[in-house]
Amino acid sequence: MARRTSPPFRADHVGSLLRPPRLLQARDDYAAGKIDDDELRAVEDDAIREIVKMQEDVGLQSATDGEFRRASWHMDFIYQLDGITKEAGHIAVQFHNPDGEIEFTPAALHVGGKLGVSKTIFGDAFEFLQRTVTTNVPKLTIPSPSMVHYRGGKASIDESVYPTLDEFWADLTAAYREEVRRLGELGCTYLQFDDTSLAYLNDPHQREYVGSIGGDPDKQHVEYIHHINEALAGRPEGMAVTTHMCRGNFRSSWVAEGGYEFVAEALFGELDVDGFFMEWDDERSGGFEPLRLVPKGKQVVLGLVTTKRGELEDREVLLRRIDEASKFVDLDQLCLSPQCGFSSTVEGNVLSYDEQVAKLRRIVEVAEEVWG
Repeated sequence: MARRTSPPFRADHVGSLLRPPRLLQARDDYAAGKIDDDELRAVEDDAIREIVKMQEDVGLQSATDGEFRRASWHMDFIYQLDGITKEAGHIAVQFHNPDGEIEFTPAALHVGGKLGVSKTIFGDAFEFLQRTVTTNVPKLTIPSPSMVHYRGGKASIDESVYPTLDEFWADLTAAYREEVRRLGELGCTYLQFDDTSLAYLNDPHQREYVGSIGGDPDKQHVEYIHHINEALAGRPEGMAVTTHMCRGNFRSSWVAEGGYEFVAEALFGELDVDGFFMEWDDERSGGFEPLRLVPKGKQVVLGLVTTKRGELEDREVLLRRIDEASKFVDLDQLCLSPQCGFSSTVEGNVLSYDEQVAKLRRIVEVAEEVWG
């Protein structure tokens, strides 16, 4: 089988990477007023140059900026949409890990004005990444429009601005179309919509949550898929778009459980993307059976390598699991990656930089062995 020349690649990764200590210190200093915008940006720039070089050195074909300019994988984007303001969080989220639970109350959002995009969100960050890569394709990750709704539902939307959800979705997807168009003008050819909701909704407890915020638990994933398609309508020619789905990633902890069967038919059959980054690092993710529904022409990136702990995956185990997945979809439609980012929030997961690099290198080695 041939090496892929367009995204997603045989060996790929989701997006976020562990922040180096000096960047974390610079963020603390900035918050304390000890350094200014320019000084913080200089530290970010240096850290991004180093992390891009690492990705190129291990043999990946794409590179992100590690999301080093963000504190959160999604909220740093969402708060820059016109019409959205930050509010104090009031819903505690229970994250789980083998040692117990972590309770986290994230900041909330309020839709108090007309939604739009006044400037290209993350445009400057992408242009810096574009100038920094030497061999790799620069990849930008942004949250899907679903995440704006999933964080609060109808209760977070001012009814005087949007009396109906149809009006809200019309403006939100229009704003995303404009963002995608602008990114295309900057030369972005690899864009990823991150969407935890499409994995969360496999969990009955999360479907109960959807009902509590005014959604339809049985059809919310279908509605989200249709709105993502609206956001991508008219995307620039030559732009590959993927989506990534996980069940929560905060300090090596997770939120939801359950295989992909509940969403699989609509996900694979209707979502207009080129590839699906999917989480399969442990029993929470279920089996590979939903892959039988993947149509020809779509790629699935198997997230078999966990970012939640530092232990390096055994090469033979990865080869065996790829073979198991290939029983349900053609091997040529598969790729390999970590199951999620290494640092979806600034805190990062509980593993070291060297362990992170070893996992990325293992992914490249195994992908070369399987696909050449």
